[in-house]
This record gives sequence, structure tokens and C-alpha cells, in this order.
Amino acid sequence: MTKFQSILGVTTVSLGLLLSGCGASNSVKGLGIGAAAGAAIGAGIGKVAGNTAMGAAIGTALGGAAGGIIGDQMDKQAKELEEQIPEATVETVNNGEAIRVTFDSGILFATSSSTLNQASRDALRKFAENMNANPDTDIKIIGHTDATGRYEYNMKLSKERAMSVRNFLRGYNVDVARMPAPTARMTSEGVGPDQPVVDNSTPENRAKNRRVEIFILPNAKMIKEAKEAAGK
Repeated sequence: MTKFQSILGVTTVSLGLLLSGCGASNSVKGLGIGAAAGAAIGAGIGKVAGNTAMGAAIGTALGGAAGGIIGDQMDKQAKELEEQIPEATVETVNNGEAIRVTFDSGILFATSSSTLNQASRDALRKFAENMNANPDTDIKIIGHTDATGRYEYNMKLSKERAMSVRNFLRGYNVDVARMPAPTARMTSEGVGPDQPVVDNSTPENRAKNRRVEIFILPNAKMIKEAKEAAGK
């Protein structure tokens, strides 16, 4: 990486956090950072947030006017989700161009189980309804564990839990193929203890690391329409 690229990445993240802290709308944030800087924020925002792999999970921000348009749409959907599923933590990430919904594993599963409990089914049903009402997004489901126990077991459990969430949502037609380019809307993976949000030194911290994250990302159609609208 060149010194210029490094400075650009740090400056971009700092500016994004500054605007976020000032309460600026996602439209203003997208316009203020611009397309070139927006493209650099994807990997950096994850490190600032304590999850070094978040940038890789959600890719780079579009930025510019198109990014602002997408940010406004994500803002609206995030507010809907906050009202509909209070059991989860809902936040906009990647300069407002994506949404992260976090469920504590204790909300979804019994200890050492990948079978969804009844309370989680109610929450995920509401989530599915929102996804079907907002079809122009892709969904990435990531299972996490704490560092207690065997690494291999934790990796397996995290994958099974992420797949359980995906299979449940598929039952509500969230993953139905779409035209004109039918593709699976959802992907899932388990990363075990590899992406903690805090250290694993206390029971409280380990509970925070046991989670399922669902990233809601703009799909190709949303990005294309945002670019077209920005060009008018």
C-alpha cells in the first residue's frame, strides 16, 4: 500500500465517523465523502468498529450522490427493523450504505444448539416480512461463537447456526430467485471465534461474542437505479 492510499483510508474513515457523530443524514454523508473516498471505507470501518472482518463482509461503499440515495433507503429500512424486531441490535454501517442486524445467540438458540427457539422464530418471521417488503437487497448471514471450547466445534456450530437462520428465512420465501438474473439472495457462513467484538476474558464479553449478524446490502438493481437517479 502506498503512503497516499494509507492516508486516504484513514482520512476517509475519520470523516465518515465525524459525519456520523454529528448526526448527518446518510444522503449528506454520501455526498460529503464522495465516490473515491467512499470506495476506501469498506475495510476501514470494520476495524474502527472492532470487527476487523466487517469490511470484507460488506465490501466497499459506493459513495457520492448514488451512495447518498442508497443511504436514505437504508436509513428508512433500519428504522423499520428497529421497530419491528426490538430483540435485535440494528445499525447502519459502511457509511450508511448497509445495515447490520445482530442477534445474541442466546436469543436464537439454546446452549450448544443450532435449533431456533420459539422466540427467535417470531423475531425472524418479522425480519423476513421486512426483507420481502424491501426486495432489492442481498443478505449475508454470519454465525459467531466465543473462544471457549474446541476451535473445530465452534466453527461447526457457527456454520450450523447461520444456516439455521438462512433456512428459516427461506421458508418465508426470502431467498426466492429473482429476474432478470436469478441468483440466491442470501449467503451464510460461520466464522467461529475468529471475529470477536470484545475480548473473551469475562462471561459478559463472551456473551457478546456469541451472536449471529445479518448484513443487508444493496443489490445490483438498487445500485444501478441509484446511479441512474444520481445522474439525472
